[in-house]
Amino acid sequence: MKLKKVIAVSVMATLAVSSMFAWSWGKKKDKKSKASEAKLITVGYAQVGAESDWRLANTQSFKDTFVEANGYKLIFDDAQQKQENQIKAIRNFIQQDVDYIVVAPVVETGWETVLQEAKKAGIPVILSDRMMKVSDDSLFTAWVGGNFLKEGQDGCKWLEAYLKSVGRENETINIVDLQGTIGASAQIGRTQGLEEAVKAHKNWNIVAQQTGEFTQSKGQEVMESILKSVSKIDVVYAENDNMAWGAIDAIKAAGKKPGKDIIIICFDAVHESFNRMIDGEINCAVECNPLHGPRTAEIIQKLEKKQKVEKIQYVTELVFDKNGVGDALKAADELPNRKY
Repeated sequence: MKLKKVIAVSVMATLAVSSMFAWSWGKKKDKKSKASEAKLITVGYAQVGAESDWRLANTQSFKDTFVEANGYKLIFDDAQQKQENQIKAIRNFIQQDVDYIVVAPVVETGWETVLQEAKKAGIPVILSDRMMKVSDDSLFTAWVGGNFLKEGQDGCKWLEAYLKSVGRENETINIVDLQGTIGASAQIGRTQGLEEAVKAHKNWNIVAQQTGEFTQSKGQEVMESILKSVSKIDVVYAENDNMAWGAIDAIKAAGKKPGKDIIIICFDAVHESFNRMIDGEINCAVECNPLHGPRTAEIIQKLEKKQKVEKIQYVTELVFDKNGVGDALKAADELPNRKY
């Protein structure tokens, strides 16, 4: 009996020591995990939504960049095209005490109050893709994106060169402008680029101008309506790729050939548009580079080192077509290099 009692006491003692060791190891592991997480730079990213292939590539660029292996923790929010959702997301980021806030704003106005809240909390705000109009530009630290006005100007410059190359420079040219979300920076810049060119060319006319909201389905719907009401259309100026694809479906359904009967110019230049340029359905695609993640990370790293950063930072963008008209690069040559 005594021997059994001794063994039982010994086993209980061993279990107690093991339990204490496990508790101690767990505590150490928990502390180590928390310490590791504490070193990560937390970035809250309020994205517009997932309305286009360009936007999906833009989102993926951030998700690939702001990973734990690179020293970041990303909190991602999809606003589903609603400004109120983005404002709510920014306030949530502030409550979570993130280190940086990145916003791709749905529209340019209506941000003053929430940006002031972020500034009061001491959280730098970096804008991606679209700009905000604010009375105090210290409310955001930097902006990364494309030069939308220049994109519009480049698209019209290509059209001028193309019409000359086919002997149509003196013809009356009727243009349909499929605009993006009204009030978005890309819409404002690209529309302005077209309107400036129309003023400079007396034989160019905008015969229809309506928003397709940057989506393929809306682009098709709007183009179907325009085709019924406008008898002569020479050019469709679609302010993003997806609307151009929708317009192409509508044009085909109307018994016309996109790229031949109607010149198609679009913006973004994602992979699928290169295929369509090579096939002849799209005449020209002006690039809007969506890979903003690495540039944004560069800004954050400079800020971490207390270095100054440039307020406005444009990404490199080019123009593409099938045959290399004017300054355009040939789509077939560039297609193997496309990352989006």
